[in-house]
Parts: sequence; C-alpha cells; structure tokens
Amino acid sequence: MNKTVVIGLAMTLSATAAMAEEINVMSWGGAYGRSQVEAYYKPFTAQTGIKVVGLDSDNPAIPLKAQVEAGNVLVNVADVEYADAIRLCDEGLLEPINPAMLPPAPDGTPATEDFLPQGLSDCAVGSIVFSTIVAYDRTKYPDLKPQTLADFFDTQKFPGKRGIKKVPKAVLEMALMGDGVPADQVYALLATPEGVDRAFAKLDRIKKDIVWWEAGAQPPQLLADGEVAMTMAYNGRIFGAAVTEGKPFEILWDGQVYEYNLFVIPRGAQKQQQALEFIKFATDTQRLADQAKWISYGPARKSSAKLVGLYEDGKTEMAPHMPTNPANMSNALSSSYEFWIDHESELAERFSSWLSLK
Repeated sequence: MNKTVVIGLAMTLSATAAMAEEINVMSWGGAYGRSQVEAYYKPFTAQTGIKVVGLDSDNPAIPLKAQVEAGNVLVNVADVEYADAIRLCDEGLLEPINPAMLPPAPDGTPATEDFLPQGLSDCAVGSIVFSTIVAYDRTKYPDLKPQTLADFFDTQKFPGKRGIKKVPKAVLEMALMGDGVPADQVYALLATPEGVDRAFAKLDRIKKDIVWWEAGAQPPQLLADGEVAMTMAYNGRIFGAAVTEGKPFEILWDGQVYEYNLFVIPRGAQKQQQALEFIKFATDTQRLADQAKWISYGPARKSSAKLVGLYEDGKTEMAPHMPTNPANMSNALSSSYEFWIDHESELAERFSSWLSLK
C-alpha cells in the first residue's frame, strides 16, 4: 500500500471517528436553547468528548416525524412537548427509554419516584416545566397595573393590542379562566358545547385587537416593538427579555397553563447509545438544577428544586421565577394531554373557522 493511500485511509478513519463522537440535538432555540447549551451541551462534551450540535426548530416534533417517516433520520435527540412525546410514541416513531437506566437522585431515590408527574413516559424523559403566561409592558400602564387574567381580556380598562398564539391549546383554557372559571373546572367545562361557546365568546371581545404569533421568540419582540401592550407568551422568554435585556416586562402568573418538555430519541436514529448517554446526563438532578441558572423553567425532578440558585447575573434568585413556585400556582392549570387527545380535532376546526370570521 503506497503512502498516499495510507494517509487517505487514515484521514477517512479519523473523520469517521470524529463523526461518531458527535450528536445532533434538535430543540427550540432562543433563550431556552442557550440554557441547554450552557447546562447540558458544553458539560456533556467536556465529560465525554462527544460534541453536541444544536439544531433549532419552532416545533421539533414536526421535522422529527417527517424524518422518521421518510426513513432519513438526521436527529439523534429531540426536545418535544409532553403531548407530542406521547403521540409520537404511540405512533411508533420513537425509541423506548427504560427509566431504570436513568440516574437516581443524590439520596438514592429512583428516577421513577424523583420525576414530577408527566416527567417520564415510555419513550421520553422530562427536563423542564414551562408555562404559557400573560406578560405586559409596564410602561403602558404606569398607574393601574393588570392583576389577573381577566385584565388581559379587558381592553377598556387596559387599552392596547393583545398577542395570542395562533392555536387553540392553552388559548381556550385561558379564555375561560379570564372569564372567571377556576382552573380546576376548566377542562370539565371545555368538554361541553356551552364551555366551548363561552371560550370563543370571550375571545370575541378582543378579536379586533389580537396580533397573532406562532414562534416563541415573537411575543417579547412584539412587546418591545410596541405592537402589543400585553401578550400570551412562554414565561422563560419574558424572563430573559426582562432580566437579561432590561425590558420593562412583567408576568401575570394568574391562570398560567404549565406543561413539560421532554427528550426523545427518534426511531431509527443513529448513535442511540450516545443519545441515551446524553439524555441520562442532561436529566440528572444537578444538570436540571443548573439549567435554571440560565432560564426560568422549573426542573422536572423533585430533587433538583433545592439546588436551584442564582441566575447567571449572580444576583437574581431564580426560585420565585419558576412556574412551579408555590406563590405562582394559586390559579395554575396543568395542560391536559388526555383532553386534547379527545378534543383537538374538533377544537382546531372550530378555531380555524372562528379565525376566518370577520
């Protein structure tokens, strides 16, 4: 074998080895993506030598499903919402994950007992709890401050445009809570024709003032640009804009709708062992607590809560900014996967029809 061939073979083997020590993780980008880079990706690479390449998507479940169905899976790990994790698993599009393989809490509590409800499923491992909340620009209301979700729907008392995500999920629940329905009665009412009518009637009151958004980065930008005075948004996005960028934004925790994000491995993904090692690392007690240094999403493990400390600025206590902080949970609603499985099709159709009406 001549020298040129030997060198070429060595280079090929070296490149192949380098590729083997690299995984793609698809997530949501923005401040959330940055928190994962700092809390998970960099430390994982430092400990294992496996490079993590972050890929951003407005909803990772959509490209994941397309890749698996096309038989061309480019993602090794994806970060998806709870409802998508359950649905994709039921459709056979995810690899199963045995929770017995996950690290226990520091005191030895098994992972199966340490994760919060909905923090584990047959194919997914939870990382954070996030909320859809209402945020407002306090410079728009220098005297009278919004206090409850009802104020979001009162454009007489609190003038200005309203930002709302262009989907029925969380929006209809918040419409009912804004109309005085207690959180623990929302889904029972929304399962009835009368409840659906009541939610849409509430939205009718502000329809002419709505600015629709579709991606998580949009609400803080809408507030910053003055296009809206209040908006539904993800709590971590607003926290980042307010604390990191100094924007005059405030969060209303009343009527928050909280959900989980979880890590999954697409069916047929390459490097499944490396992908599983990443998930085990990223969802241990310390790493989930570490992520709270970078964004105000609550850890999905009980044992992480007491380890949550200061924000990256070294002075902001993060616990009060967590969706799971008891002070923020007085009228909070846990998004119901079961409800949306049963009613998503009909409510999506009703929502689409309502959007088209003048």
